[in-house]
Amino acid sequence: MSRDLDGESAVEAVRREVLRLITSGELRPGQRLGSERELSTRMGVSRTTLRQALGLLEQAGTVRRVPGRGGGTFVSGGKVERDLSSVVGVPALLREQGFTAGSRVVRATIAGADEATAAALGMQPGDLVTEIVRIRFADGVPLSLEQARFPALRFPGLLEQPLGGSVYELLAERYGVRPADALERIEAVAAGGGGGGGARRGARRAGPGHHPHDLRRAGPGLRVLPGRLPG
Repeated sequence: MSRDLDGESAVEAVRREVLRLITSGELRPGQRLGSERELSTRMGVSRTTLRQALGLLEQAGTVRRVPGRGGGTFVSGGKVERDLSSVVGVPALLREQGFTAGSRVVRATIAGADEATAAALGMQPGDLVTEIVRIRFADGVPLSLEQARFPALRFPGLLEQPLGGSVYELLAERYGVRPADALERIEAVAAGGGGGGGARRGARRAGPGHHPHDLRRAGPGLRVLPGRLPG
């Protein structure tokens, strides 16, 4: 767009132009559209006109606007991408892709390790482990049911810490440990479904701070990126 349009026709022209950029693939799902200044200059319209057009696109679910520092306007419809070649907390993963992260603690307890957990953590069956079960959200939509277990003696008082954010960041700040070894079992299931199905993928990464990590993915979806997996 190079012409300066006014009124309702300008709003509609901007709306159609953004749609064209999305359908042509120039703007991809999850991609940030750019600042208001950049977009208004590119399209030759005022910021007021641009905001009105983006508001219509947001109402239609074509884009989503994330408030706050580091936010912006993003193309909707993308899946959350998970790169198995690195250990990254879910909040950081979602922020990088323009989603607003959230979580709800379902269960947090200390119990004896079963044989599978003990083997994964290098412990004896019956040794105490801290188990945290949470539902993770992306833009308010359930993304995963996450179950994580940690050696209770290695991380004393973990249940007394705030568990609504990134446990990886919590372990680094509170215990001086940055997990570099994670075993993740990811199972894709239909939202609200109780059964299995779909694809499973496991990844083991070498380094300290190993813990087993199980996730059931639903909601906006998960795209697993293959990458080189050490160990």
